[in-house]
Amino acid sequence: MEHTQPNSDVQRLTESLGGLPEPVAEPTFIVVSGLPGTGKTYFCSQLAQRLPFVILESDALRKALFSPPTYSSMESSYLFRAIHLLIERLLKKGIPLILDATNLSEQNREYLYSIADRLDVRLILVRVEAPSQVVYERLKTRQDNPRNKSDAEWAVYQRMKPSVQKIHRNHYAVDTSRDITLVLDKIVREARR
Repeated sequence: MEHTQPNSDVQRLTESLGGLPEPVAEPTFIVVSGLPGTGKTYFCSQLAQRLPFVILESDALRKALFSPPTYSSMESSYLFRAIHLLIERLLKKGIPLILDATNLSEQNREYLYSIADRLDVRLILVRVEAPSQVVYERLKTRQDNPRNKSDAEWAVYQRMKPSVQKIHRNHYAVDTSRDITLVLDKIVREARR
């Protein structure tokens, strides 16, 4: 499928989100990073229960644009250009956001930092992790879950693991195999400050 119209695709992505929360004067942008199966989507859903934020889940947005997705580098590049445009538009409208995507390389995160810096919005970074054995079990069982938007399997996790780069800015680290309440509380406090 040829995609050449970013504006119409950003509109399709916006429509796929459903209802948006009320705009605020100073929206916060939370970027959640981590390998497949580490619990990013679960963590984001727990955050969104406490904060009226829109979750931009890259797996769901990919499927809104590409049916079926190929996961090619060209498709991913196109998808993230559209997601970056969507992030800018929503933040400019005052909509607080949570981005749920692997975001493994600092180069990819740099673009997100620049959006937040340019728009002068509060940026909160979160690195989600879990022990490999826990991830293996999660990835094995989630393929049967119809609500799961990710197609990533254990082989994808193993292939991506060496590409994880350190986050160079202050960030929260959370192990989702443990109690996440403390980190959730800290992030909610920072987002409301």
